[in-house]
Amino acid sequence: MTMLNKDMTLCISLSARPSNNGTRFHNHLYEALGLNWIYKAFAPTDLAQAIAGVRGLGIRGCAISMPYKEDVIALVDRMDPSATAIDSVNTIVNDHGMLTAYNTDYSAIAQLIERNGLDPSASVLLRGSGGMAKATAAAFRDAGFADVTIVARNEQVGRALAELYGFDWIAELGEHTADIVVNVTPIGMAGGPEQHTLAFPMPAVDAAAVVFDVVALPAETPLVGAGRAAGKTVISGAEVATLQALEQFVLYTGIRPSAEQVRAAEEFMRAGQ
Repeated sequence: MTMLNKDMTLCISLSARPSNNGTRFHNHLYEALGLNWIYKAFAPTDLAQAIAGVRGLGIRGCAISMPYKEDVIALVDRMDPSATAIDSVNTIVNDHGMLTAYNTDYSAIAQLIERNGLDPSASVLLRGSGGMAKATAAAFRDAGFADVTIVARNEQVGRALAELYGFDWIAELGEHTADIVVNVTPIGMAGGPEQHTLAFPMPAVDAAAVVFDVVALPAETPLVGAGRAAGKTVISGAEVATLQALEQFVLYTGIRPSAEQVRAAEEFMRAGQ
């Protein structure tokens, strides 16, 4: 195991509720590839000061999670097209004090839509309206989906997101159902007030063909568990986390690990959940 030393390159994550997912995934790959790097998760009390620290301390990379994916935009120097297209950031790369923002969430969602052969003619209920919801909505729109309804209590934000991509908006789920249900809220997230709550009621799960939960921790959220038990095609937040973290790793290091190395890092990540 690499010992801490003054020459180590540091990467971090900033989240209101940090997990060990990124820490285990990235550090496992650093070790496997013999890189003198280290990754650490933080829960900032002041986002602007945290980003100033990234710049001032020469921190190479910074992952951005809820609820900072939009607020951080004003604090970076450049926006990559992947972030500009959806006004949402989940990755910052520091090149000698120049901070460039990216979004690897979008590519992860897009890959999972394609991998699972989701039918663009299917109806979709997408619950959420934050930065990750933007990335998810954009990926579905770009994959050819048109029958998508955004579910968000905040009418101003929810309606704006829906109109941005030509989708519909509703404030409450009620008795609505769809072929694909997608949770992009903290409902079901470990450590949260709704960690044991289903993001969609069982009638919606039963009516769906595909259940997609973007929450990565735990890997088996209440929604994922309900979808599996009902025999649905299930896409988990753990899959999203692996794909987006891999692209972050490449942006930080310039190295693309082998498929075998990624599988081993993913297994190591999930073993810590």
